[in-house]
Amino acid sequence: MKNIILVAGATGSLGEKICRELQTRGANVRALIRPESNPEKTEALKEAGIETLVVDFSNSSQLAAACSGVSCVVSALAGLKETIVEVQTQLLDAAVEAGVPRFIPSDFCTDYTQLPEGSNRNFDLRKTFTALAEKRPVRLTSVFNGAFSYVLRFGIPLLNTKEQSIAFYDDKADWKIDFTSLEDTAAFTAEAALDDTAPRYLRIAGFRVSPEDLVRLSGKIFGTPFQLQNQGSLEQFSETIQKVRTAHPEGERELYPAWQQMQYLYSMFAAHHGQLDNARYPGLKWQNAEETLRSSHI
Repeated sequence: MKNIILVAGATGSLGEKICRELQTRGANVRALIRPESNPEKTEALKEAGIETLVVDFSNSSQLAAACSGVSCVVSALAGLKETIVEVQTQLLDAAVEAGVPRFIPSDFCTDYTQLPEGSNRNFDLRKTFTALAEKRPVRLTSVFNGAFSYVLRFGIPLLNTKEQSIAFYDDKADWKIDFTSLEDTAAFTAEAALDDTAPRYLRIAGFRVSPEDLVRLSGKIFGTPFQLQNQGSLEQFSETIQKVRTAHPEGERELYPAWQQMQYLYSMFAAHHGQLDNARYPGLKWQNAEETLRSSHI
């Protein structure tokens, strides 16, 4: 009998990729769609042969019915408190009511267990959900993938292609930062969803690079090595972030305001994975740093 894996947030970039990775591994995939989701993306899932269920998440009986017979729920939901805490808890409770044994929350980020409260608003929301989820009778597995590698294509201070500069903080020019592509995160998550022995936490990185590594790579790919720029201490950076956040309260209603983006950069230098679980599922091919940077240079 095939596994039935339910994926919430299936019309998002990561959720859609998880659905397809599960499908290639022979799983029965059930995509949970909220009524406000993009209908074109829903149709694309249907055309791929994936079962789609449009469900009102505030309707507990509908949610529980959608979870019936499921062996694992994978949440790829994205958003603020309403989604990450409230909606995801509704999904979790429905899974528990339906007797689903396993749940993979939407924890696709840096290992937030290493970070103090207040250092990253979006991570704090995940901590809030975790505190609730760990009280439920269900086995949790969080997949920590570091940062998504596509952010290196956006000219962020860590790799500023316009200024040809590379930022670092404190004395961390050699600090290794964890990155994983969406595709690799999806493939690993699909494996974890089908693995009944998966532990509470899994930590992965498609590649790990330091600012010094990025200097060498920038010379190789862009022709000229970018210049390292020491941006001061992480403590000073944290104080700056708080000032920007206080000055822009409207950002509390936005998923990625400027100060939240700064918090992600802070997190890159404040925490990284001590040990990787990449080898848990042999056969996965991981996109490396050079491939990522070359794709941004095309």
